[in-house]
Amino acid sequence: AGPARLVRCGQKDELYRAGLRSGAGTALRGLAGARPWLQWRREVELLSDVAYFVLTTLSGYQTLGEEYVNIIQVDPSKKKVPSFLRRALFIALHTVVPYCLEKALLHLEHELQMEAEQSRSPENPPALGFPSRTLIRSWIRKQVGELTEQQKKTASQVVYVLKQSIPLLHRLHLAVFYIQGTFYHLSKRITGISYLHFGGVQGEDQSIRSSYKFLGIISLFHLLLTVGVQMYSFKQQQRARHEWRLHRNLAHQHSTSKEAAAGCQSRCTLCLEERRHSTATPCGHLFCWECITAWCNTRAECPLCREKCHPQKLIYLRHYQM
Repeated sequence: AGPARLVRCGQKDELYRAGLRSGAGTALRGLAGARPWLQWRREVELLSDVAYFVLTTLSGYQTLGEEYVNIIQVDPSKKKVPSFLRRALFIALHTVVPYCLEKALLHLEHELQMEAEQSRSPENPPALGFPSRTLIRSWIRKQVGELTEQQKKTASQVVYVLKQSIPLLHRLHLAVFYIQGTFYHLSKRITGISYLHFGGVQGEDQSIRSSYKFLGIISLFHLLLTVGVQMYSFKQQQRARHEWRLHRNLAHQHSTSKEAAAGCQSRCTLCLEERRHSTATPCGHLFCWECITAWCNTRAECPLCREKCHPQKLIYLRHYQM
């Protein structure tokens, strides 16, 4: 089976899966209300995808996309259909593993942020986050609580790298598929499940293989360019952050005596220290420049009143005195 048939098969399956997810979500919302639907929406989508593949692939039948383009799954020997265990592994890698990885990274990042905020302001109670309704959240919270500060920083960096690398891995796999013409999904590449075409004209995809290879080369070049730009941007950000910390420390040491003499006791509500390089949000609240820019880069809202606040709307106050 050529790449054109595999792409059409994947698009058709995604269309039917989206319809199944939408129907299941509508049924849950009608029976239980909007709140349970919002709370369990991702789980309902997972169950819908698993049900679709269990009723087709795991049961030994073609999916609707495979039937649409007349292709059938085969194992690496190309002589027989994949075994039950191989098909079950494919379904797990294609549906359950991405869900678990996404949830684990999300909860781990949330717990690390909560620990960082609590360490900065130990007298304040921790903010309410995700309700502890699953064992994995309780386990992650327990493991994070046992880490040292250095280990927490390392874990935060690992989570950031994984969140950036997973989409790049999918783009790399897609570029390789365009060049080679096999294994449209990463889960099929891992399990070794490929396709054979039967019926109709056998060579209809050969005329466009060169177009797909050219598209794969362009995609691979674009991916390399994106990785290079991200690495350069990350290094520039690290360098700018280091230089800013040096500048802030020097400026703070220079202005400490002046602020003490003037009796300035203004504090930043984010770092709970003397406010340095006062910066105003559009809603009128004041913070340290580094604190509020770091906050707005992750959450585009004011930490106090939750009004929308984009980084480009911040106002750096020069020669400001309380």
